[in-house]
Amino acid sequence: MNTQSDIQLREQVVKHLQGGQAYMPLKHMLKEIPFNQLGIKPHGLPYSLYQQFYHIRLAQHDILEFFRNPDYESPEWPEGYWPEQQAPLDEQEWKQLIEDYFEERQQLCDLILDTNNDLFTPFPHGSGQTLLREALLVIEHTSYHTGQLLILIRLLELHD
Repeated sequence: MNTQSDIQLREQVVKHLQGGQAYMPLKHMLKEIPFNQLGIKPHGLPYSLYQQFYHIRLAQHDILEFFRNPDYESPEWPEGYWPEQQAPLDEQEWKQLIEDYFEERQQLCDLILDTNNDLFTPFPHGSGQTLLREALLVIEHTSYHTGQLLILIRLLELHD
């Protein structure tokens, strides 16, 4: 469709994928978290900071792979979307998780901005999903869990 409004829609979706439109961007939030705090579940809450971010990344990865690979099979819900461990094994694992998240988010942004990818045509291998619907799902899911991350950060007194 390549009209000015199509391009504007794509650019706005990307801005929301990158976050910070209505809340602190994840890249800033993650900088607030000392490695030794990642596995703490404050006040009896069911998830640690690590588990929340792992879940955000895995859900985004799942949607990206669903778009790219018609033979992709999603993990079992819900256990396949959460790590068993409360914290990463080491700082390298944590850094890799963050790197993977931002790299895959950029890949998703690139797919959205590519005008060869129709935003509204259902995928041939889905049940009516479109690129726009999947991007909005990532935005909504990430926003929800980003709010939970911020609550955990505040409960751990890592940010005002």
